[in-house]
Amino acid sequence: MALDDINARALWWAGPLTVAVAVLLVLATQVVAFALLDLPADFPPLTWNGLTFFTVVGVGLGVLVFPGVAMMSSTPIPTYRKLALVVLALSMIPDLLLPGNVPGATWPAAIILMIAHVAAWAPTVFILTNPALIGAGSMRRV
Repeated sequence: MALDDINARALWWAGPLTVAVAVLLVLATQVVAFALLDLPADFPPLTWNGLTFFTVVGVGLGVLVFPGVAMMSSTPIPTYRKLALVVLALSMIPDLLLPGNVPGATWPAAIILMIAHVAAWAPTVFILTNPALIGAGSMRRV
């Protein structure tokens, strides 16, 4: 799929859909995690506000990067998927450094944060790069 195969109009709804689905999945991860594990409820990264804020910012940036990748790459979908995987891996480094360095940060909390990263990554990659959603049209410069 090349740049001309991506429908710019689809990105206007696929972008917000991606952010919304990512927030829902991350918050669902948080609910399940607190139901199953003894996690610090006051640990800021695991609060509803913290998770929502960082998910909206991170996934929002991912949505904004996609048209740029589409304009610069002859193979935008595979390129974006590879880039997103690298960013996912890099995003987990701070979580690995939390336990022992930040008050309230435990290994279970850090692991849940990393699972939340995956929960945000999945819709970002699979909605934005789904040819059935973003294909079937000509992409105008966005």
